[in-house]
Amino acid sequence: MLALAIFVVTLVLVIWQPKGLGIGWSALGGALVALLAGVVQLSDVGVVWDIVWDATFTFVALIVISLILDEAGFFAWAALHVARWGNGRGHLLFPLVVVLGAVIAAFFANDGAALLLTPIVIAILLRLEFSPPAAMAFIIATGFVADTTSLPLIISNLVNIVSANNFDIGFDRYAAVMVPVNLVSLVATLGVLWIAFGRRIPRRYSLEALAPPCSAILDPLIFRAAFPLLAMLLVAYFVTAPLGIPIAFVTGAAAIVLMAIAGRWWQGGKGAAVSVTAALRGAPWQIVLFSIGMYLVVYGLGNAGLTDYGARALQWLAGHGDFIATLGTGFLSATVASVMNNMPSTLVGALAIEQAQVPSVTQELMVYANVIGNDLGPKFTPIGSLATLLWLHVLAGKGYKIGWVQYMKIGLMITPPVLLAALIALALWLPVISK
Repeated sequence: MLALAIFVVTLVLVIWQPKGLGIGWSALGGALVALLAGVVQLSDVGVVWDIVWDATFTFVALIVISLILDEAGFFAWAALHVARWGNGRGHLLFPLVVVLGAVIAAFFANDGAALLLTPIVIAILLRLEFSPPAAMAFIIATGFVADTTSLPLIISNLVNIVSANNFDIGFDRYAAVMVPVNLVSLVATLGVLWIAFGRRIPRRYSLEALAPPCSAILDPLIFRAAFPLLAMLLVAYFVTAPLGIPIAFVTGAAAIVLMAIAGRWWQGGKGAAVSVTAALRGAPWQIVLFSIGMYLVVYGLGNAGLTDYGARALQWLAGHGDFIATLGTGFLSATVASVMNNMPSTLVGALAIEQAQVPSVTQELMVYANVIGNDLGPKFTPIGSLATLLWLHVLAGKGYKIGWVQYMKIGLMITPPVLLAALIALALWLPVISK
């Protein structure tokens, strides 16, 4: 009960975010209380740090890359191209925006897709003079697809990185399993979003209101370097995976190269159009403190017996066959993530899977099902992920206020069928490639 009380208070502070405290200091405060109360031991700090450091710094590096590219106009350029590809047809523009969100989520993580693309989409919709209901359809689609299609690569979601590191899953193996599953999730997301919002989309829009894509480019040097750098980064992930090189080192190296280009380091900063300092200040450094602090608090819950209950539930599911085990693990993880927040939920699920006495094939299915549940489950409620809370805050600042009740109605309508489709795809696909 003490461990649970510490967790609940810490989670409330993280979600509430009292002025001047931030998510990192709130989580770290909870970890300190857990240490003083004996819920966790000093030796647990090293264990938790070993779990989270690679994922945390990979995430920070990805956001730095995203912020620099955003300031250089890369994402606005892509969005303007997509708007032109729609050729004035609203019913074509809608799926194109969803696909763009999925591509950005794959390479720049779900947070980057939701927080960077949403303001750009809003600006384009205003130029096109879409009605508020139509604009809201695109906004909801952008926010939801960022999470529902954050499955394909290890770097696509912080949840993926933590899980892959915890179970020693290589970049190539992870991609082989989850890329096809992500495609199913994308199709299901498109279908559900279309059923929910298709009637709001205008049939035609004027291309004359759109600025030329080249006008969005504020730093041509960064723009020219972006595609080869991202291609080399993707190749490097696959090449370094068998060598055991941490993903944070690879991503961090790419971030440093991009910072050097943006800051024109070789010429003392002359001609720089993008502020590297601003990008570093905008990076989510609080997530470093949040990761170590929140995971320690959750580790204390595990020590107090929460993972025992989780392991028993997983063993019960395993007794009903792999298909039920996959679906059950995914929906259980999603439910816990929607209440607990997906980052601590990921660790709870991982610890429970390690503890559960199940066959190796079943365990692998559960590992990936836990990832899917924690990637998609946060869309059930606003508190399911920090990215959703930040996304809602950004929307409110743009004049698009979505209340918690309204959000949950949308989340409970969209998420379950997409989650079910992704889990079924996993249950059918993993046994095929494991033969």
